[in-house]
Amino acid sequence: MSTNNISRVCVFCGSSPGTDPAYLAAARGLGECLASRGLGLVYGGSNVGIMGAVAEGALKQKGDVFGVVPSAFADEVGHPQLTEQYVVPTMHDRKKKMFDLSDAFVVLPGGFGTLEEMFEILTWGQIGLHTKPIGIMNIAGYFDALLSFMDSAVLNRFVAQPHRDNLLVDRSPASLLDRLGEHRPIVTEKWLDRSKSD
Repeated sequence: MSTNNISRVCVFCGSSPGTDPAYLAAARGLGECLASRGLGLVYGGSNVGIMGAVAEGALKQKGDVFGVVPSAFADEVGHPQLTEQYVVPTMHDRKKKMFDLSDAFVVLPGGFGTLEEMFEILTWGQIGLHTKPIGIMNIAGYFDALLSFMDSAVLNRFVAQPHRDNLLVDRSPASLLDRLGEHRPIVTEKWLDRSKSD
């Protein structure tokens, strides 16, 4: 996928600010970088935590920001100043809408929800449902342990190396967006070692 084929980037991230100020700073920087390149931001629609920071960064630079929020949370944390806010019935609908609106994905620090969104997109790519690029901004080493676990999963033959390589890792928003624009995700058959399945 070339850079020209990316018009909107979905950002998965936490509704908490976390403990390190670097997380919020990185989120704002990513939002600003997206807007400066004319790329729309798609995200979870919240005005708090890392979510709020990435939206504010994009809005500060007059970028287009599209929020997708479940109806149960819309009144409580929905951001009031977005280009468009989609209110959907469920968390499952939220993920599908975010996927449909986006051409690429970036993961910032977050908790279980962020990780679940990331792994679902990776899994959909693994089984051939899409070829949209996905990357992690590994701020202050937040994802070090998770990335180490993924490498262990490759060594133990639960994850194929090409599927692991489809997750790009960077610390710089500009560098990561460049790499997403150039990356062509690898589609390969998921192995099944039938000789050892008993």
